[in-house]
Amino acid sequence: MAGLTEITYYPVKGCAGVTLTEAAVTPTGLTDDRRYAVADGNGELRWQGADPRLALVAPELLDGELTLRFPGHEPVRAGHDDVDAWLTRVLGRPSRLIRPPAGNHGRLHVVSRASLDDLNARLAAAGSDPLPMNRFRPNLVIDGWEAPHTEDEASVLTVGGVELALTERTVRCAVTMVDQETGRKAGPEPLRTLAGHRRADGGVVFGAYFRVLRPGKVSVGDEVGVRA
Repeated sequence: MAGLTEITYYPVKGCAGVTLTEAAVTPTGLTDDRRYAVADGNGELRWQGADPRLALVAPELLDGELTLRFPGHEPVRAGHDDVDAWLTRVLGRPSRLIRPPAGNHGRLHVVSRASLDDLNARLAAAGSDPLPMNRFRPNLVIDGWEAPHTEDEASVLTVGGVELALTERTVRCAVTMVDQETGRKAGPEPLRTLAGHRRADGGVVFGAYFRVLRPGKVSVGDEVGVRA
């Protein structure tokens, strides 16, 4: 039996995730997922591929109030006048906190443990170290499927009382080469190994995006069903 083993949401796009044991799923995805983002002085969003230190910015969203933390720095509240100066200091480049327009996200990113196990076996065969799941920044992690990449084949997933419909496989980028614990690029893996057997949809794919058909609540331990 397949089940949900991890739930993670990202209050600030590109920054560290927050792991939960249960979460509300709205028509646009997990509640408060990617509610904020970090932009440069021109309004362009920062991302870990260019700014790997974003991985070390740890958000906490409590009762609607966002607090940001970074190793070696005092935490800052999002409503504080100094939040942009704080982000500029910790990232080393002019930065500001923004609220992206509503409706620019709304997908749930799903990765199975079988997919990661298959990748890590290939990495081991190539003499490379295994990678943790957080390199791929999923919202939901599913365990119990025998075949890797089952998430690619599922037209509809049921997780508890929630229904999700497949939209597309996830095309991977340089973010997967960022060590989420150190905030440093540690490539060329996993892209080098994935490129050998997971080229599709105009890039290298791993995991899949789903949209919400029926909202509700998901909890770690929920049974996961598949409709092809």
